[in-house]
Amino acid sequence: MTPNDLVLEKKREIATLIFNRPHKRNALTYDMWKTIPDLIQEVEEDRSIKVLVVRGVDQTAFAAGADISEFRTLRADSKGAKIYNEATHHAERTIATMTKPSIALVQGYCIGGGCEIALACDFRFSDPTGRFGITPANLGIVYSLTATKQLVDLVGPANAKYILLSGRHIDAQRAYEIGLVNGIFAADEIEEKVYQFAQEICHKAQFSVRSMKHIIGLILGGQTNDNEETEALRNGSFDTEDYQEGVRAFLEKRKPRFTYS
Repeated sequence: MTPNDLVLEKKREIATLIFNRPHKRNALTYDMWKTIPDLIQEVEEDRSIKVLVVRGVDQTAFAAGADISEFRTLRADSKGAKIYNEATHHAERTIATMTKPSIALVQGYCIGGGCEIALACDFRFSDPTGRFGITPANLGIVYSLTATKQLVDLVGPANAKYILLSGRHIDAQRAYEIGLVNGIFAADEIEEKVYQFAQEICHKAQFSVRSMKHIIGLILGGQTNDNEETEALRNGSFDTEDYQEGVRAFLEKRKPRFTYS
């Protein structure tokens, strides 16, 4: 990996993770997979950052999957594949389980491992050039249960089977229709719209944002009833300064100024 293959930019309350291999349509190398968790941890530990945006460096691609040129060496057999798979799994899980919200800004190819990363984000927005696909059937490989579950949870088993078993790509409109993306914006406005949305989340009560994100994750993991943890989050919210500020702002008919970070 060159030093610039992955770029983490921070601007006020929003961090942006950029895939920067345009000559390879931002295909992800093994070293990139291994580095992603460290960059996510940096975002988590930076109290000034409230939202992460993940994107490609240009309009050509979000990420066109893993770099298959490495497969004959790093994934030549099951032993090597296990090491490689652990890196991709850890990267995907780190994004999916981070406490702060994440947004995938998709333009062009969002295929294979690239789509896996987009699915791990909390939101996905695309321009009309977005092309989505997860193609294990084209390569003779099998995706992990957790990564596959991300897809099934979003689009349902029938659409997940269509995508995974056929290996076909779908366009942005179809991805929106089946729930894979949250919205489509014109190519000349997607950046502005996505960062506006990210800023909206930054202005919300962060204890609420992160607690609800966590509880939704518990529901997707199969939990159906409150427990001590969820009750503590719910009851604890009433002891936060942001709760007091939210009530004051509502009664005073003004926008709240939340301070939790």
